[in-house]
Amino acid sequence: MARQPCYRRPIMASTTDDLPPSESGTSIDTPFDSALSQRYLVYALSTITARSLPDLRDGLKPVHRRLLWAMRAMRLDPSQGYKKSARVVGDVIGKFHPHGDTAVYDAMVRLAQDFSLRYPLVDGQGNFGNIDGDNAAAYRYTEARLTRVAVDLMQGLDEGTVDFRPTYNGEDEEPEIMPGLFPNLLANGASGIAVGMATNIPPHNAAEVIDAALLLIDNPKAGLSDLLDHVKGPDFPTGGIVAENAETIAQAYESGRGSFRVRARFSIGKDADGKWEADGIEKLSGGTWQLVISEIPYGVAKGKLIEQVAQLIADRKLPILEDVRDESAEDLRIVLVPKSRNVDAEVLKDSLYRLTDLESRFALNLNVLDATRTPKVMGLKQLLTEWLQHQIIVLVRRAEHRIAKIDDRLELVAGYIIAFLNLDRIIEIIRTEDEPKPVMIAEFELTDRQAEAILNMRLRSLRKLEEMELKREQTDLTAEREELAKLVESPARQRTRLRKDLERLRGVYGLDTSLGARRTTIAEAAPTREIPLDAMIEKEPVTVILSKRGWIRAQRGHVAPDQWGEFKFKEGDELLFAAHAQTTDKLLIAASDGRFFTVGADKLPGGRGFGEPLRLMVDIDPDARIVAMVPASAGGRLLLASTSGHGFIVNTDDVTAETRKGRNVVNLKPRAALVVARPIAPGDDSVAVVGDNRKLVVFPLAEVPVMGRGQGVMLQRYRDGGLSDAVSFVLAEGLSWAMGGDSGRTRTETDLAPWRVARGAAGRMPPTGFPRNNRFA
Repeated sequence: MARQPCYRRPIMASTTDDLPPSESGTSIDTPFDSALSQRYLVYALSTITARSLPDLRDGLKPVHRRLLWAMRAMRLDPSQGYKKSARVVGDVIGKFHPHGDTAVYDAMVRLAQDFSLRYPLVDGQGNFGNIDGDNAAAYRYTEARLTRVAVDLMQGLDEGTVDFRPTYNGEDEEPEIMPGLFPNLLANGASGIAVGMATNIPPHNAAEVIDAALLLIDNPKAGLSDLLDHVKGPDFPTGGIVAENAETIAQAYESGRGSFRVRARFSIGKDADGKWEADGIEKLSGGTWQLVISEIPYGVAKGKLIEQVAQLIADRKLPILEDVRDESAEDLRIVLVPKSRNVDAEVLKDSLYRLTDLESRFALNLNVLDATRTPKVMGLKQLLTEWLQHQIIVLVRRAEHRIAKIDDRLELVAGYIIAFLNLDRIIEIIRTEDEPKPVMIAEFELTDRQAEAILNMRLRSLRKLEEMELKREQTDLTAEREELAKLVESPARQRTRLRKDLERLRGVYGLDTSLGARRTTIAEAAPTREIPLDAMIEKEPVTVILSKRGWIRAQRGHVAPDQWGEFKFKEGDELLFAAHAQTTDKLLIAASDGRFFTVGADKLPGGRGFGEPLRLMVDIDPDARIVAMVPASAGGRLLLASTSGHGFIVNTDDVTAETRKGRNVVNLKPRAALVVARPIAPGDDSVAVVGDNRKLVVFPLAEVPVMGRGQGVMLQRYRDGGLSDAVSFVLAEGLSWAMGGDSGRTRTETDLAPWRVARGAAGRMPPTGFPRNNRFA
């Protein structure tokens, strides 16, 4: 076996007991992979516990905790004035957090942004960034102080509720966690990436979290469904809509992992009842309208979002949208202008949801550090349960700290009372003795603290009224101590006290307050649907014109057939086909070589000029001629026939081709060509076929098979020539054909018994008056 690579590691004084002896006495040989894994593990644990994951007890990471602690030491309370952010950052990195000033200031900026935190912990003055995605100004230009929320989060720091630890240089102390009752972890959320793990907790409504905690206090066995009756789901500072059903939300909160679809809110404001006007359609004059966005998903920069929409318009990926405008002032207002008033607003919304960040997905990952600083993914119930356990510990420690303070005070009060009862003797001892303290302790059985307090007493306190106040204070303190002792010993009393404290806090952050009102709506919505391409096109009637030389264009409106002769063409060119269509239609172009091509009506040039060559849009063989141009309709059918007399029926859906090369549909015999590609009307039941020899046959349409591709079956047999034309029709209504000349009249033959034969027959001469060109139309 090959020897593992080693490196020589210096022996540190703190680790010499754990290391094997070395020949040199100053270093040891250690396998490289073992040493690397040990050091990487130390780094990983440091990243997880000291940088990236929040503590479930206060919802803070160390940098945030140190920021708040430094600002508290600077007395930056909400009632005090602001101080420069540079001073705060300097104190933090100088005393508590030995990292870069940029990282500390960025953390401070986020605590001050009301679009990042549901309940900001820092009250910033100056440019602290905005929802557009702009960065904050440098810390020398901004000022800050704490908010009421931060004060609630730090409530009890001076009451022995949490442990303190030395700072990195041992010159000061900092709290290990914040003891306040505010449920910061769920209320403000957290995000972070550690080594091998990450966390992503959305903000929630503090009042709903407190309600769920109160439920657990009353009923520790309450299920997740009971908790979700109070915690409806995330409550983002930017509002929006969580478009998930109750089952999806429950699964996420049960396992601690999941995701939520967050959508922008389309609304022009709130009605008289304070409810959002949900459709977001703002009516304008002349029947026009525009869409208004009043809230965007959490974590999405408004500037980036508008750039996304503008790019879609520039790239013509959303042709039903004409413009986007940012009309935001104090309130967010993004205006979307449709191409025309005929655009479907719901299609436009769904398109924007799919193509932009107007719908984003927030991944839930409740990965936190528990009370033992161990990373763990928790469900909602476990997280709230452990948070309540922490609050019980804080409550008991506060009570024990108060009991200790009372005991100290009672000791002094008892000494003061002894002094007042023996005032003359006390004065005599003080006046006559060189060392009065030992004499007082021996004569009145005082403690050292009591004797020292009596000696330090002011002369103005030597009055009868003070004795009465001391006895009253002694009685009150004794009663308070008894109540606190009962609280420490009784879990039931602890839960009752915690409930009262939480109810008092809920009054501050209630749903009926401006700060506590829910901003995000929980509303189940269907998944974003696939938008058909034709829905992206403004629907307008057009007349498609194709010339014999292959120039195609689309003229707006449906031009009547009797006016088709007025169309203008290049010299020597003339009309080949014309058809009424919509801009949302697809046009099927059939070539004589049996290939079908598809062209979107919206892609055609306008009717002002002569159009463009069709061969620039699709790759039609130069030797092939165009035999048909048909607007494709969903579920439609075509009758296909070739000069060899073969034919079949094809569904239009089967011949639609999105590529330039088209689709080969008809397999032709040598020297044969496709000559017929006609739509079949819904009621047609018969087929009429005429050959170059002017022989006509009529047979049932049911005898013609439906195929996706092939040669087809024999429709009519010929000795000389081939098939000239074929058409489907309703037998009861008779067979019609166009009369000669420019009259535009048609003739209908209803007695077709002489020509009704089996498919594939030779046929007989057509009725008198049948066109000489052997064409039905």
